[in-house]
Amino acid sequence: MSIGVFFIVFFALLLISLPIGATFAGVTVLLKLLDPAFSLTIEAAVRSMVSGLDSFPLLAIPLFMLSGVIMAKGGISDKIFNFFGYFLGNKTAGFPCAVIVTCLFYGAISGSGPATTAAVGSMTIPFLVSMGYDLVFATALVAVSGGLGVIIPPSIPFIVYATTTNSSVSQLFIAGIFPGILIGLCLMAYAYYYCRKRGEDKEKLRVKYEEIRKKGFLPLFLDSFWALLSPVIILGSIYSGIASPTEAAAVSIYYALAVSLFIYKTIKIRDLWTVFREGVNTYASVMFIMATAITFSRVITLMGIGNYIRDSVLALFGSKLMILLIINGVLLIAGMLLDALSAILILAPMMFPAVTAIGVNPIHFGIIMVVNLAIGFVTPPMGMNLFVSSNLTKVPVMTIARKVLPFIASFAVAAVLINFIPQISLLLVK
Repeated sequence: MSIGVFFIVFFALLLISLPIGATFAGVTVLLKLLDPAFSLTIEAAVRSMVSGLDSFPLLAIPLFMLSGVIMAKGGISDKIFNFFGYFLGNKTAGFPCAVIVTCLFYGAISGSGPATTAAVGSMTIPFLVSMGYDLVFATALVAVSGGLGVIIPPSIPFIVYATTTNSSVSQLFIAGIFPGILIGLCLMAYAYYYCRKRGEDKEKLRVKYEEIRKKGFLPLFLDSFWALLSPVIILGSIYSGIASPTEAAAVSIYYALAVSLFIYKTIKIRDLWTVFREGVNTYASVMFIMATAITFSRVITLMGIGNYIRDSVLALFGSKLMILLIINGVLLIAGMLLDALSAILILAPMMFPAVTAIGVNPIHFGIIMVVNLAIGFVTPPMGMNLFVSSNLTKVPVMTIARKVLPFIASFAVAAVLINFIPQISLLLVK
């Protein structure tokens, strides 16, 4: 089968809304049926799906997902928000900025954009509305800030990218710190501009801020301590070399259970079955997609599609700048049409040979890819964070989408800087 026919079949299956995992598997099977001479047999493809999941780094994905579910049920995000509200609540856009910082910290726990949006939004959106902020603004703020969950480590998309390209998960985690902070600062800058221009209900904000301050710093810190310690334990164990990302993911589950059951007591023993069942429902479909994508990547390699794209791109576009612009454009469009994990599984094997050929560091490219796809979390028609936030507030998705445009512009400014200043991503990478 020619490469052209391969892509026609692949995109045709996507267009008829066949699930992405079934699309990966279907293309692999059809390839062998249409071209009996192809070297990868159906039996070998099935074995590849099974053996591909026998991977220690990939085990981190369901573990981090389960940890995120436990912490969401345990109300960890509420504690983090109250702590940062103590410092920021009396400033212009103080509480909206506290939402963004909370998403940064919660992202360092869950590793998932939709999970961050759901956990932080369920508490902070009603709070912002009660303080006089527009409901659509509050919803858009949380939807966009939730995208930080896949950039601040630990990040599930980083794990998928690392597995697909044989990169270091730990280095990707480290590289994501400064880009995540930069994007957070850009979002805060727009939130400040919006609140300064539209005005705030200073009286309501003052009353709430004084209510938080009356608790006193020490009691508030002690109440938030175990929530704030979560990312320190997870990331500290990775960066210090004590644990691998997968081992840290396992530790995060035990820590989340201990904090939620015995310290905050927000989860009861009888709730554990429901929590674990939700965790399985969350990651089971992802792991099936991963299994089929591993075989799909093998097909791409055997057909030489990555090398073909590399040679074509280098022949058509002479400059590194132009190639990066084209790749960023493709990633932005992919983020609008596919979920982040599917886009990485499809595009990383194809783009990786081209970007390494023009001298882009593999770790830097991983950051570029995930940052662009994070914008897709808040862009129709996929826009997973839009749907999550809409479900929380019942605001129509397209209404939220219009309100997020200035936030997306702020996100894009950070993305441009990350693209063309590699040291933002690579400064901490050894």
